[in-house]
Amino acid sequence: MSDTADAIIIGGGIHGCSTALHLALRGLRPVLIEKDYAGRHASGVNAGGVRQLARHMAEIPLSARSMDLWERISDLVDDDCGFECHGQVLVAEDAAELEAMRERVAELTLHGFTHEELIDGAELRRLVPAVAETCPGGVVSRRDGAADPARTTQAFRRKAEALGARVFEGLKVEHVVREGRDFVVRAGEKTFRAPILVNAAGAWSGRIAAMLGEAVPVEAIAPMLMITSRVPAFIKPVVILRGRKLSFKQFPNGTVMIGGGYLGRVYPEENATVLDWRKLQQNARTVWDLFPIMREATIIRAWAGIESRMPDDIPVLGKSARHEGLYHQFGFSAHGFQLGPGTGAMMAELIVTGQTNTPIDGLGISRFLS
Repeated sequence: MSDTADAIIIGGGIHGCSTALHLALRGLRPVLIEKDYAGRHASGVNAGGVRQLARHMAEIPLSARSMDLWERISDLVDDDCGFECHGQVLVAEDAAELEAMRERVAELTLHGFTHEELIDGAELRRLVPAVAETCPGGVVSRRDGAADPARTTQAFRRKAEALGARVFEGLKVEHVVREGRDFVVRAGEKTFRAPILVNAAGAWSGRIAAMLGEAVPVEAIAPMLMITSRVPAFIKPVVILRGRKLSFKQFPNGTVMIGGGYLGRVYPEENATVLDWRKLQQNARTVWDLFPIMREATIIRAWAGIESRMPDDIPVLGKSARHEGLYHQFGFSAHGFQLGPGTGAMMAELIVTGQTNTPIDGLGISRFLS
């Protein structure tokens, strides 16, 4: 006997849980299937950045929609998710980087986007007093911030269940087929059937897409993060760099999280990652150079999640190119956390109404299909 539902969502990260929640808000009764537990991989172990800053142009409308939801996240999921809005700052290390940022902000303005603001050295040091004196300025997105990723994912999962979604954890999807108007999903000893299927399986999404004839180049990656010992409070915004990779934020208890996209080795079928200590050393060296106050801190812990990356570093979102009722929602390339609330709302809108008011041009799966 098949377990029937209005929709099946494969993947229990923030994106799958958000889509389940928003479908339930629209009156559907979805089933969510997760091979481990909600937030086990990318969604629960990332840096928690809630960032509009420095996004690809194709993502900006979706990021803006998501930001509107982040600013009232407690109303949506009955939990503030640890969200704090102190802005995010992209630091220019030299005049050439600052000029490139100036050109970027001008281009965004021409497209009607005003969330990125060019700042000079004085404003940079007002926002980030401990930054090296050699940095001439940067860009700030003042509505940005950070949240607790594991807490956020679980809040979306709980609210989705409270509204009628059913969540099945510890079930690995083994087989997916199209039978008539329905999709039939076999996971463990259970079989599910629904006319709607959402592929939100993260690093394992390529396998799901291939089962339905839409094989695309999804790469599993392992972004690494570090936590330091406590240091006196010296920074509130999240700081990022683009020349030398860095993501940097201080928690209220004084510890500092260091990331930026350096990758470890990943073994997705084993749920395993291995840290690359040379790359972590390089990451820490950037902090040493830019923030002298951190030179007495020690690294307490390091880890890596398992995420999916597309060749063009932007996600696959929207309708299948081949099957009515199939939707893809994966490949967020290590910057998908902030997009979670808005993407779930957009996907539910697309599924229920057949269209969306949020432009997602350029994000469809067809760009990878011949």
